[in-house]
Amino acid sequence: MRMNPVIARSFDPYLLPRVEDAGLNASAPPQQRWLDGWLVRFSPGKAKRARCINAVAPGRMSVAHKLALCEPVFEQAGLPLLVRITPFSEPAGLDASLEGMGFARIDDTRVMVLEEVSNIVAPVLPPGITVQPVGLEAFAQRVGALRGSPLSQRVAHGQRLSQSPVPFQAYEMRLDGDVVACGQFALEADLVGLYDIFTAESARGLGHASRLCTHLLAEAHRRGARHGYLQVEGDNLPARTIYHRLGFADAYAYHYRARNPAAA
Repeated sequence: MRMNPVIARSFDPYLLPRVEDAGLNASAPPQQRWLDGWLVRFSPGKAKRARCINAVAPGRMSVAHKLALCEPVFEQAGLPLLVRITPFSEPAGLDASLEGMGFARIDDTRVMVLEEVSNIVAPVLPPGITVQPVGLEAFAQRVGALRGSPLSQRVAHGQRLSQSPVPFQAYEMRLDGDVVACGQFALEADLVGLYDIFTAESARGLGHASRLCTHLLAEAHRRGARHGYLQVEGDNLPARTIYHRLGFADAYAYHYRARNPAAA
């Protein structure tokens, strides 16, 4: 029987559960409810973390019974039912149980951790490049436009950011006045999470993402951050290379289970 995803390397035993909790807090949408130990989220936005089941505690019901109760929630929201599987998912063996029920595995994702943000030094920006803060709803529109996301997803993203239980700070990087990259961070106690790091297609390969991430981390450290984290798709090798260079290391993996992968 397959186990749930495992932690990739040794870290402080208290740090990674805190990182997982911080990621859940930072991605919390208004549309969520608890069901027997499962955090059920059904936001219409792009981020799967905000429109899936997070199996946080084992609960008392069977997996099949809980899925049956979750299905109408996603149907009414017009969303496919997704289950996020992490090393912390409950009950143990959930991943194998879902596989046995015909749920396909999709979207291998890595959580990367930077153990000491204090090692990051604020970058010296080349001539013509500026980094400036931007409002959260404006940021959701900006990054959504760069991604080509539909308006409904941009609105849901802005709503989630503006109502987040942890504060976000969003930034744009401009070259001679044109936006070439954007990103934001969520700060919870001494943890900083990087989110929505995105470079315009025409400006990739020029070091903008690395400079922006360094700027965000240095600013978060100034505000009290000690440890950094982020989530990145496992096959996004260009982004993972940038994060490795900044000092991030793979901490653990997660993926999703879906009955209909094409609809996810």
